[in-house]
Amino acid sequence: MDYDTAHTRTNNIRKFYKSLFIFALFAVLIIPDDIFGEKMISFHWFDRYIILGIWGFIILVKAAKLFLFDSEWEKDMIEKELRKEKKTINY
Repeated sequence: MDYDTAHTRTNNIRKFYKSLFIFALFAVLIIPDDIFGEKMISFHWFDRYIILGIWGFIILVKAAKLFLFDSEWEKDMIEKELRKEKKTINY
């Protein structure tokens, strides 16, 4: 892994953890609102759990992209595809 790739990956991980922290902060503020019965925070267009669910799904996709499908995975897939093309075709 070269310096530019490592630098980009480090920035992406930092942004991911930042968005995860903000999500957790909002979840802590919104979920107990329903538990204690006081409606301090209300959304008229969407239910707050739908918003948290969509936001959580987006964070899950970012995590999969960042940790599962990283540059090493991409490099392995490129090498695999290149090896496929090198095989001779017998008619």
